[in-house]
Amino acid sequence: MVASILISISAVVSAVLVGFVARRIIGTAVGWPRSIVVGLLVFVLGVPSAAWTLRQTGLGAAGDTIPAEEVWLWVGLVALSLAWVFALGVAALVASEAIFPTRAMPNPIDLVRAALRQRKRTRRYLEILTIASRHGVGWLFHGGRSQVEEQLSTSEERANAIVATINDAGVTFVKLGQVLSSRRDLVPEPYLSALASLQTNATTLPWSTVRQVIEADLGTTIDQVFADVEPTPLAAASVAQVHRARLLDGTHVVVKVQRPAARAQVEADADIIGRLAHRAEARTRVGRDLRLEAVTRGFTATLLEELDYRIEARNTLMIGATLDEIDRAEPGRRGVVAAPRVFPSASHQRVLTMELVDGTALSDSADRLSAMDAAQRDRLAQVLMSTVIEQILVYGVFHADLHPGNVLLRTDGTLGMIDFGAVGIIERSRRQHLTALLLAALSENDVAAADALLLIVDVPDDLDFDAFRHDVGVVLTTEHLRTTGHGSIFTRMVDVIRQHRIALPGELASAFRSFATLEGCLRVLVDDFDMAGRALPLMPMLLRRTLSLSRMVTDLQAQSVIALARLEQVPRRLDALLTGAEKGSIGITLRGQDGSDISGILARATGEIASTLVSIAAVVIAVVLVIAGGGPVLGGSITLFAVLGAVIGLFGFLGLLRIVRRGFTRRS
Repeated sequence: MVASILISISAVVSAVLVGFVARRIIGTAVGWPRSIVVGLLVFVLGVPSAAWTLRQTGLGAAGDTIPAEEVWLWVGLVALSLAWVFALGVAALVASEAIFPTRAMPNPIDLVRAALRQRKRTRRYLEILTIASRHGVGWLFHGGRSQVEEQLSTSEERANAIVATINDAGVTFVKLGQVLSSRRDLVPEPYLSALASLQTNATTLPWSTVRQVIEADLGTTIDQVFADVEPTPLAAASVAQVHRARLLDGTHVVVKVQRPAARAQVEADADIIGRLAHRAEARTRVGRDLRLEAVTRGFTATLLEELDYRIEARNTLMIGATLDEIDRAEPGRRGVVAAPRVFPSASHQRVLTMELVDGTALSDSADRLSAMDAAQRDRLAQVLMSTVIEQILVYGVFHADLHPGNVLLRTDGTLGMIDFGAVGIIERSRRQHLTALLLAALSENDVAAADALLLIVDVPDDLDFDAFRHDVGVVLTTEHLRTTGHGSIFTRMVDVIRQHRIALPGELASAFRSFATLEGCLRVLVDDFDMAGRALPLMPMLLRRTLSLSRMVTDLQAQSVIALARLEQVPRRLDALLTGAEKGSIGITLRGQDGSDISGILARATGEIASTLVSIAAVVIAVVLVIAGGGPVLGGSITLFAVLGAVIGLFGFLGLLRIVRRGFTRRS
C-alpha cells in the first residue's frame, strides 16, 4: 500500500516536473494533458532505462553486490540515465507543441455566441450573394460568369447592375455606395454616375419609437427639453428621420433621430463588406483597380463615425465658426451664407437638435430662382463661391458633401448650409500647397500646377512625370477655352490623377470634390457662372489672409524659439560627447522606422549564433567522447571520457532546446 502511494506520488511529480521544465524552456503555455502523458512515460521508462544502463556498463548484474567504493558511481549513472530520459521527454513535449500548439479552451458561452453570430453572418452573406447573382454581378465575388452575367456586355450595364444590387442589399451598402460616388479619384465612369443615383428611401418610424429613442438618448423626458415635437416626420431616410420641434424658449428647431437598429445593422454589415471587398479585389481586375479592400475599410469606419451625432454637432459648430470669421472680415456679406445653430443640451449620440433653416434645396428652387433678378442670383453665387474657397484654403474646414441638395434657398433670399455629417479638415501646410495648385490651375500654368499637385499626393515610384504634366496641361488648356457645358476642371484633374494611379489623400479628395460640387451649385444659381474667372481675382486676398504679416511674424517667432531651445542643448550634448569620448563609453543607438530601439539586434543575433554553435559543438564532442571512449576506468566498463561525453551531450542537448524556446518566443 505504501509502495503504491509512493509510486503514484512519484508519477505525479514526474508529470508536473516535465510540464514545468517544458514551459520554462519554450516560454509559452503547454497543455497539461500532454504534459501529464509525457511525464508518466518518463516515469515508466526511467527505471528500466537506468537498469539497462547499469547492465550495459557491467554494474547491474543480477545478484551482484555493489562494492562500497562504487556506490557513488552507481548513483551517478542512475542519475545521468534518468536525466537523459527526462531531457528526451521534454524534447518530445517541445516537438509536440511545435507541431500541434496548445490552444486555450474557449468559454462555452462564448462558443455559443460566436456560433450564433457566425450563423447570422453566414445567412446575411448568402443573402447578399443571392442578390448579386440575381442582378448578374456575382462575378465580382467569385470571378466566374453565368449566363446572366454574359449579358452585361457594356460598362453601363454592369454599373447599373451593381447599383441595383446595392439598393437591394440595404442601408449600409447604399451609404457605402453614396460615399464611393464622391470619390472620383477612385471610381471611373460610368460607375460614378450610376452610384450617384443611389437613394435611401425608407418607411417612417412610429412616433412612439421615435419618442423612446429621444428620451433614452437625452436621459430625460421629452417634455423637459421640447415644448412640442411634430409626430409626423419632415423627412425620412434609412438611417434617421427628421422632425420639426420647438424648444421650451420657443425656438423653432429640427430634431434628427437615428433609427434604433441603424448602428447594429451597419456594424453587422461592415465585416461582410470587408470580406466581399477582399474577394472582389483578389479575383477581379475592377476590384484591384479600385483598391476595394482598403477603400471599404476606411469608408466603413467613416460610416460608423457618422452614426455618432456628437461628431456632426462638432462639425456644424466648426463650420459656423469659419462663417463667423469670414463675415467678420467682410461685414457686407454677413448672413448671406449661414449654418444652423446646434443645441448641445438637446443633442447626444443618436439625437441632434439644430436651428430650423426655413427654405428649399437649390435643386428644388428653380421657380423661386427664376423669379429673382439676375444681380441677386449673381451675388448669391459670388458669395457662396468665395465662402467655400476661403473655408478650404484659409481655414481648412469645409463641407465635404456640398451639393445642391445640401444648400437651401431660405425664405429671405439668403443661403443656408445643412447636413454636416461629412466635413473635410486640411492642415495648414497642405492648404498652402493646395493654394499654389489652384493659382497655377486658374492661370493655366501647367508646369506649376503639376509640381504643386505632386506636393500634396502620394507619388508612385513608376510615375511618368512628363506624361503627367502633359495630361494636366491638356486639362487646363481645354477647360480655359471651353465656354459651354457643365463639366468641371476639378473633376477632370481628378480623372488625370486616377489615370496615373496616384493615391489622393482622403481630405484632398474631399476638397477636390467640394470644388467640383460647388461649381454645380453655382450653375444652379447662375447658368453660365465662370468659376475659374471669378475665383482668380480672389486669390491675392486669400493669400494675404493665409500669409498675413502677423502670421509670418508669429511663425518666425515660433521657429526662433525652437531653434534657440535646440541651440541651448548643444553645449550640454557636446560636453556629454566629449566626456564619453574621454571615458571610452560612446555608443550608437539604432532605431527602426517605427522609432523602436534596434541597437541590440546585433548583440542578440551574435549571442544566439554563439549559443547555437556552442550547443552543437557540445553535442559533437559528446558523440566523439562516447564513441572513442578511453581515459581512466571508473568501474566496470565505464571510462571517464564516456561519462564526460554523456554529461556534455546532456548540456548541449538542453542548450539546443533553449534555442527552440527563443524560436517559440518570436513566434508568439
